[in-house]
Amino acid sequence: MKIRSALPRPLRFAGPLLIAVLLAFLLLPVVVVTIAAFNEKAILAFPPESYSLKWFARVFSYPDFREGFRASMVVTLWSSSLALVIGTCLSIAVKRLAFGGKRTLLAILHSPLVVPHFTLGLGLLILVSQASVQRSYGVVVLCHVMLVLPFVLRSVYVSMENLDERLEQAAASLGASPLKVLFTVTIPLLAPGLFGGWLFAAIMSFSEFTASLFVTTQETQTLPVAMYNYVREFADPTLAALSVVYIAVTASVLAFANYFLGLGKILNIEDFSK
Repeated sequence: MKIRSALPRPLRFAGPLLIAVLLAFLLLPVVVVTIAAFNEKAILAFPPESYSLKWFARVFSYPDFREGFRASMVVTLWSSSLALVIGTCLSIAVKRLAFGGKRTLLAILHSPLVVPHFTLGLGLLILVSQASVQRSYGVVVLCHVMLVLPFVLRSVYVSMENLDERLEQAAASLGASPLKVLFTVTIPLLAPGLFGGWLFAAIMSFSEFTASLFVTTQETQTLPVAMYNYVREFADPTLAALSVVYIAVTASVLAFANYFLGLGKILNIEDFSK
């Protein structure tokens, strides 16, 4: 407080002002897209001369969007669930086991955070082509699992850091088997981190486009790929309307999760190598 009061008056307002400017800069495209989505004419224009909701109706009636949504749901549910199981096992192993090469393993597991997604998608495409494997849902799910696994790892690991191992030891001393301790003590205590990891994995998987573009086909194309194909053929505000729906749903899910889980604690990233 003393340091802040000693600062000149302009500097005290510089920080909040800078934050406000950055937030406005980030939200400006969202505002423009939202307003443009209500344009009555079949062109992307801002500001619209007249307003209509017909493009929102087209979002739900366009066949490729419906099929893309169905494919995205299939891929998202499978990839986020598999990433949750794999990430939980790896987080427990990293936290409680001492073994050589831990840092190397973590670097490999977290590489999708720094490696461009199109590189992973192209590499997987070359691999399945060389192996004469069809680009089915399994290939798309495998690609998404690799991309979202780091988010599950971090979320579960933070919950592992906050877990009091004495509770597990107490349950074991009272005669509970390791399996019973796992399902009655460990997993319930890790539940916020598990759900948070699954939620972020699901959101990232559902919105993934760059890698999906290489590994999907017409039958397995996800909603982001369907949106890309649409914008190549049409220039009406339908895509803007779909973007508004997507932003609203994602924001609602995150707000709901933050209210009941506290995403700030889940996103508290600590050093895995300790």
